[in-house]
Amino acid sequence: MTTTPASLLERLRRPDEKAAWPRFVRLYTPLVYAWARRTGLQPADAADLVQDVFTVLVVKLPEFTYDRARSFRAWLRAVTLNRWRDRLKARQPVPADPGAGPLAEAAVPDPVELLAEEEYRRHLTRRALELMRADFQPATWRACWLNVVEGRPAAEVAQTLGVTVSAVYSSTYRVLERLRDELRGLLD
Repeated sequence: MTTTPASLLERLRRPDEKAAWPRFVRLYTPLVYAWARRTGLQPADAADLVQDVFTVLVVKLPEFTYDRARSFRAWLRAVTLNRWRDRLKARQPVPADPGAGPLAEAAVPDPVELLAEEEYRRHLTRRALELMRADFQPATWRACWLNVVEGRPAAEVAQTLGVTVSAVYSSTYRVLERLRDELRGLLD
């Protein structure tokens, strides 16, 4: 009997899950980098901040317990902003007025600066799909893509690919189930 794979966050807690960290890094690096750039950092400094964030995550994530009532994305964003603030503190003296300077702007983020929930979901889904594609046979992937993304009826997809309608449904189910497993706990 095949068991359902644990969510990515759960796999990060297990030392025997060697593929979990690289997958997590590939999935989240573009998002953390985008947040770093939105703080005003130049590309090289943003890349350094991403490295700082992942250094913190290597320590914190194995102990992290996902709470469905809280947002993982918000926690990750807080870690990113805290590392950015730490870097600012190390480089600049604290202003006489704590309500002035770049930290004040970061304390009350501009809504335009925040990634909208829909943008976040699209980003993670797109990255997960990019990473998963190589795990499926091309025909399986194509059947799901045509059926779900392009919205073509299963009968039409089956005829196009020369397979049965049942094979189209099976392919679609397998890819979508895997996507759900990959994103479980990450889209909160």
